[in-house]
Amino acid sequence: MCFDLDSHPPITPIAGGALDSKRLTLRSADGSEVAAFRARAAHPTSAGIVILPDARGLHRYYEELALRFAEAGIDALAIDYFGRTAGVTPRDDSFEYLPHLGQTKWAQLAADIEAAAAEIQRDGRARSLFSIGFCFGGRLAFLSATLPLNLAGAIGFYGVPVGPARGDIPAPIDTVDLVKAPILGLFGGADQAIPASAVKEFGDALVSAGVEHEFVSYPNAPHSFFDRKAAEFKDASEDAWRKVLEFVRRRTATS
Repeated sequence: MCFDLDSHPPITPIAGGALDSKRLTLRSADGSEVAAFRARAAHPTSAGIVILPDARGLHRYYEELALRFAEAGIDALAIDYFGRTAGVTPRDDSFEYLPHLGQTKWAQLAADIEAAAAEIQRDGRARSLFSIGFCFGGRLAFLSATLPLNLAGAIGFYGVPVGPARGDIPAPIDTVDLVKAPILGLFGGADQAIPASAVKEFGDALVSAGVEHEFVSYPNAPHSFFDRKAAEFKDASEDAWRKVLEFVRRRTATS
């Protein structure tokens, strides 16, 4: 699990920055229902972002994160992964996600991401679309850059980029030739699941494929450092949030 159950995004709320928010249910390409949470900016910048959670699916951490994006002028939509096996009703902290995680398939996840992209762009406000993911979702964010979404960029927080496929979900390094968007990767320098050698290997593969990318590794920061409770990594979290917003703003259409 990426975060503790009582974790929160390490971002200070901005009063009046979010126009509205709500839970909703999307329809994926195979007819399956997908739970989602949407937040719309009061002062939109024409950017929209699809949030891909960690292995727990649509946890309140990601609903809060959607609000923080909206407060920054970025329409945001966070999705769940388990509608096919667990339904779309909200879950409490007792939810046993691992059996459902093991039943996920890349084709279904890709279709769900595409449904989220279509929803966030439906009203025409989000002319530049991004994805962002954490841990399991970070891996999916890297992979989302291979989908026909016309992404302006994909952002992965500590997504494992190399190694064997997980079920039928490929390693991002094995799909670099299909990547269609710039990549921002944010990693903890002390993350035992993603050593520096793995980050370098992925970066070298992206260079060979001609993919624009930026990787940042924060010294001594562990996996899941982006957490309000992790006060000792406050500087890393603040810098990571700045880099996310800068990455989005540089690639957002202005006309």
